[in-house]
This record gives sequence, C-alpha cells and structure tokens, in this order.
Amino acid sequence: MCGIAGIFNLNKCQIDKSLLKKMTYILKHRGPDDEGFYFNENIGLGHRRLSIIDLSSAGHQPMSNDDETIWIVYNGEIYNYIELRDELIKYGYKFKTNTDTEVIIKSYEKWGENCLEKFNGMFAFAIWDDLNKRLFCARDRFGIKPFYYYFDGKIFVFASEIKAILLHPDVPKRPNGPIIYDFLALQILDHTDNTFFDGIKQLLPSQYLVLYGNGNIKVNNWYNIKFNGELGDLSDIKDKEYAEQFLHFFTNAIKLHLRSDVPIGSCLSGGLDSSSVVCLANKLIFGENIVDRAIIGERQKTFTAVYDDEGVDESHYAEEVIQLTSAEKNFVFPDGDMLWQELEEVTWHQDEPFFSTSIYAQWNVMRKAANKGIKVLLDGQGGDELLGGYYSRFIPVWAKTLLKKGHPFRMMNEIKAFSDVIKVKPKNVVISTLADFLPRKAVKFIKSLSLKRSPLINRNLYDKYQDRFFFGPRYCNLNNYMDQIMGYGLLTLLRYEDRNSMAFSIEARVPFLDAEFARFVSQLPLTQKIKNGWSKVVLRNAMRGILPESIRLRRPKLGFATPENRWLIQNKDKIRDIFASNDFRSDDYVSRKWILSNLDAILSEKQAMNIWGCISLEIWMRVWGL
Repeated sequence: MCGIAGIFNLNKCQIDKSLLKKMTYILKHRGPDDEGFYFNENIGLGHRRLSIIDLSSAGHQPMSNDDETIWIVYNGEIYNYIELRDELIKYGYKFKTNTDTEVIIKSYEKWGENCLEKFNGMFAFAIWDDLNKRLFCARDRFGIKPFYYYFDGKIFVFASEIKAILLHPDVPKRPNGPIIYDFLALQILDHTDNTFFDGIKQLLPSQYLVLYGNGNIKVNNWYNIKFNGELGDLSDIKDKEYAEQFLHFFTNAIKLHLRSDVPIGSCLSGGLDSSSVVCLANKLIFGENIVDRAIIGERQKTFTAVYDDEGVDESHYAEEVIQLTSAEKNFVFPDGDMLWQELEEVTWHQDEPFFSTSIYAQWNVMRKAANKGIKVLLDGQGGDELLGGYYSRFIPVWAKTLLKKGHPFRMMNEIKAFSDVIKVKPKNVVISTLADFLPRKAVKFIKSLSLKRSPLINRNLYDKYQDRFFFGPRYCNLNNYMDQIMGYGLLTLLRYEDRNSMAFSIEARVPFLDAEFARFVSQLPLTQKIKNGWSKVVLRNAMRGILPESIRLRRPKLGFATPENRWLIQNKDKIRDIFASNDFRSDDYVSRKWILSNLDAILSEKQAMNIWGCISLEIWMRVWGL
C-alpha cells in the first residue's frame, strides 16, 4: 500500500524535480518505508512505499520492465498476483521479483488495457509507456484505492490524495460550489468525478484514463457490476445450496486477503459483516494454518470502538465473537473532547468535508491498530451494499420489486415483517410503493416538493444550485437499486477508510469486495439477499455454526454509529465560537447568523447531524486556507 504522484507536462517543459519530491513527500504517511522517482524530460513519477508483500528492496518503485520502456507507480494489492504470475510464466515471461507490481507490468505488456480485467484486488496506478508516449492510469472495480488528477490541456498532475496536487503552483485552490451544495442540501458525496476543489477530479471506480503527448485524453469504464434481477425461489428449497456456494467463495476471498508478509489484524464492530470476517479468518488462520503464525501471533488481534451509550455501543456483540474465537480484544473509546482537539488533523487527512463523527471513531480504531504494530487490517466494508443490508433503503425497493413481479400478497407480508425493524409504518411503505407507478415526471415533482431549503444553508447558494436536485434512476427493481448503491454510496465509505487507515500507515482490506466473490453474489437471485423479513439471507445461512447465533440472527442495524448528538452538545461553546469567529470562511455556503441565533434549539431538537456538515465544511476551508 503506497502513495503515488506524478506530473506530465504536455507543453514539453522539463519536470520540476523538487516540486515532485515535495508532492511525494507530503504522502509519506501512505508509504513510510521507501521513496523513489522516475524522470524523463516532461514526465515525472513519484512513489512512497508501504512494504506489505516482498519486503526487500526488489519492491522499490517506480519499477520498470526489462528494457525500461514501461514505468509504473502503483498503490494497492493484486491478491491473485501469484496465479497471474504463473500464467504469465507459461507465456514465456520471466520475473526478477516476487512483487505484484512486476505482475502488473508484465500483464500490461501481454494484454494492454485489457490487463485490468485480470486483476483481483484494490489498486490505483499510473504507467508511463515510453514507446507510445502515453500515460495509462487506472482504478480498481469498486474504488477502494484513490486516484485524483488535474488537467488543463497543458499539465496533467495526479496523486493518491488531493493535498499533493495542491502543491503544484499551476493548480488553482478554489472551493467547488455545486459539490458543496450537494453535500449540504442533498447529503450526497462522490456521485460525480468532481471533488470539493474546483478543477480537481477523481477517476471513478473501474475507470481508466489514457493521456497522449498531443493532449488527447480518454476516460473509459472497464467494468460494470450488474445484479441478477430474478426473484428466485420464494421458499427455502435452494437456500442450503446457495449457502454452500457462498461459503466457498467467501472463504477463498478471505484466504487471498490474508496474504501478507507483515502483521495482520481485523476490525470488529460487532455487526454481522465484520464478525463474519473475524470468525472465518480465525478458522482459516488457526484451523488450516494458512498464515505464518509469526505474522499473526498466538491470537488474532481485533479492534473495536466502544461507547458508554447503549444506543450506539455494540461491544457486547464484539465480546461474543472474542469469546468464540479467543481473539485478542483491543477496545478504543472515542471521545467528543478529543474529536474537537483532533478535528483539523482528521480533516487534513480526509482532504474533503465528511458527513458524520463516525469517521473519527474509525480514526481511533486505526490508530490503536498501528500502536499494536498492525500493518494490515481486514474490514467488513461492502457487505451491506452487496447483500441488501440497509433496511430503510432496500426494503421499499424490495416491495416494489415484488409488486411488479406479480406478488402483491407477498409484498404485504414482507412489509409487515420488516416494519418493526425499519421503524416505518407499513402504510407509508405501501404509499411509497404505489407512488412509483405514477409517471416519472410526477414522481420527480412530488419528491422535489420535499426538498425545501434548510435554514442552515445560505439562501444565495440554494437559489443558485437548487435545480441540481439529484434524481437518479427509477428504482423499480431491487437489482437496479443495488447497481446504484455500489457506486457513490460505497465509494464515500471507502474514501473515509482509505484516508483513516493510511494516516497511520495501515493497509485496510475489504474481502467482501473481492472480485470473484462480488461477481458470485451479484448473480444470486434477489431472495438470497432479502426474504421473509430478513436481510443478507445467504450470508446468515452460510455462517451457521461459524458465527455466534445472537449475531447471525441480529436484525436491527446500527451502522458504524457514534453518540454524535451528545458529543456536539457537550462542545456547544466550541461550536458557537466557530460560527462567531472573525475568521469564518464559509459565509457563502451556510447561514451562520441563523445558526448562532438558533444553536440551542438545533442541538436540543437532535438536528446535530444537519449542523455537522456546516461544521465540517468550515473546518475544511480553514485547513486548506480557502
């Protein structure tokens, strides 16, 4: 896991070596173990290395092919690199190292841009093809690893994090108004390739970019996950068969994600997904001995955020997993006062504003793991998106799916079964379901009526961008909705995790997003995800006898929650100071006078989640001098 940066001067100017070195050095937290550069007239590549596989100097980057006509800087892990290496050897390729980086180079030599389809892993890389005078950049299927760039027709600047790009003197440092509006008014992030910095873009998941020396640029999509829209067996006849197949693919995914030459641990929230990863990994580590015991230690190390608030604390579930697996528990206790002390540092690492204080909880988990010497952490990210885990979002769409497929009575039974879990009255779900049968324009009009300007938002900002009302595809089928949720919703969570983990030089791995496993899950019928009032049906069935039953049969879902409202109330004076400051930066975006006049009411009415976006935006503007 690493940090990458680069400059391509299309105006033929020589690369400023000292500038690229500064850009690379600011990413040192992503790669504290080594540093390297490649310069060739008007192209420069920089790399910071976090050594995970093959810790020797053979893994130094930038790395080249045998005749030094292809150079790469790469961030990530190709988990199937051993299998790909064997395949390439059969084609006559020879290898000098045991690294996955060299496998990427040889794969590019063999298959060109189509090499991306061969990789099972998380990655963002840039390849300079000197023979063809082109730069080839790519990002993994789900956007686990980041890739940002700026291009004005004369210079192309890229990096793993925006902060490195901002060091280039020709890159403007301006806030992006439309994206700020989407964040404050619509509560959405990463739904386009634009960022909070005007002009700086990101490669979206499964995109690649090719830039030629003449300025021609193309950005294409190389992969699309498509979910199976078949309903499947409404009975339980095929459940066992699917569960066995699921466990096979899930086991293989975790085996691949356990490949490492450095210490490995696991995040453990106590939820279904992270608990499944911990329990199955434990079985593989100590039952099948697939990992060197020197890397793991006598017990698997787990890391959990704990609170003195029963409404958000899941530590009792984590304790059950720890008791079952005999894992070493490492609890962290995120605190509202410490959040305030470290908010600017967290914001610097995140590069952009963030939705909630849960990011700070994850920050504490990563710090604890780093203090225990962990370099690789497994996590359960992606399970909800693949398997229909978000009750409030998935269930209404599931009801529409059943109705449109001719199962009105089944739909009513499902709504009733889920009503207690999602805390929504059944009649409201029915109304939402029937409303979807109206013409699209009518549905858009009805939904737009509910989008009223929050008094937290500046009137001028709202008037300028209110037509940006985000109305995505019509979710008439559950598979259609899952296609979308695997996009920007997941991407935001992966961005948070990447920045938090890399802030402490940790590689976070997400086996639920293993390529082969995700492909298998996407082709399961819908009833293997949601059925009979249960979510994640196939996962629950597959983990019988592996998970504690209290977790396997959990229905209420907390998410990665924190006592956010309480934290903000206890810091009310600090919040007031922010909005009363003479150095206030975000007047163009938030209504600070209204906030100051109504702060007590905002917090007492539990609207803290709304005001957090305003706080995060203001801190972001201060950190970056905007």
